[in-house]
Amino acid sequence: MAEVRLEGIVKDYGSFRAIHGVDLDVGDGEFVVFVGPSGCGKSTLLRMIAGLEEISGGRLTIGGRLVNEVEPRDRDVAMVFQDYALYPHMTIAENIGFGLRMRDWKKRDIDRKVQESARILQIEPLLERRPAQLSGGQRQRAAMGRAIVREPSVFLFDEPLSNLDAKLRVEMRTQIKRLHAMLGTTTVYVTHDQTEALTLADRVVVLDQGRVVQQGHPLELYERPNCRFVGEFIGSPQMNILDAIVDRTGSQTVLRVGSTSVPTADLPLRTGTHVDVGIRPEHIYWTSLDDGLLTPMVDVYEPLGSDTMAICDLEGQEVTARLDPKVRIRPKERIGLGFDASNLHFFDPRDGARIDAG
Repeated sequence: MAEVRLEGIVKDYGSFRAIHGVDLDVGDGEFVVFVGPSGCGKSTLLRMIAGLEEISGGRLTIGGRLVNEVEPRDRDVAMVFQDYALYPHMTIAENIGFGLRMRDWKKRDIDRKVQESARILQIEPLLERRPAQLSGGQRQRAAMGRAIVREPSVFLFDEPLSNLDAKLRVEMRTQIKRLHAMLGTTTVYVTHDQTEALTLADRVVVLDQGRVVQQGHPLELYERPNCRFVGEFIGSPQMNILDAIVDRTGSQTVLRVGSTSVPTADLPLRTGTHVDVGIRPEHIYWTSLDDGLLTPMVDVYEPLGSDTMAICDLEGQEVTARLDPKVRIRPKERIGLGFDASNLHFFDPRDGARIDAG
């Protein structure tokens, strides 16, 4: 196991800068997930750790050793790819043991390590099959087995579940989390799926346009995003953002959303200032029209069994609410929605930065 440290890491492609001076420490045994939209630089950053992309500037150390110029095979890392990267003409046992054969291990030692990794991943009956005979989930476990047998200091995962269907993704998430708990190997994992990030990570690193926007424990990012980008990206369905204007009624601060006034905590903003107000769908509840803080019209509703999603129109602004499944609503019906003001988030509409209420 080893600590991974990035100090001022930069990646340039000609005149285009893809990674802008990233500073990051991944602790020994920690499971860190890079998450962000397509093109944010998360896979590029992972490939630089693996040695598959050259580093344009900064320092990268693994276990205290500077590895900027070290070949991938000598970095003591193992990478699991999105497309499995299994050799189609080899059996699963041969695929798993391939890296050990390239290091001139003895056959009996290779067989022992292959059987051991297959047992951990529950693929022992599949060892004599070829990749084409396996499901996507089985192939991904075989790819993980190839990484495990090397006993690396660091595991690197590059969107390993993106090719799987929804059910298999859930199963493989559990498998990966169980594997990390068992082995305790330092792990860096890349995904665009924030659900994967929240469920797997000890720490989530959110990237946008080659920069780290926020990092922290999954619940910290969910409960206290430092900007509108993180607020909208973390959480599913994403956070509602409403354009509001700060007003005051006596000593009470209110937010005017169209013709609706919502009481809230005091904000360090002048009356008449525009502010982006965030509220998560799961923090909104159904109530009567008379008691509703918001009274939008239902546009679309989606009964999901465990809850009902109501997508509503509030004077031209969209509001999504996750409601109790017993709530009965219809399109074009006006409904009452309530929420606790403590669950509101405030962002500056100019740069998206968080604004803390008084």
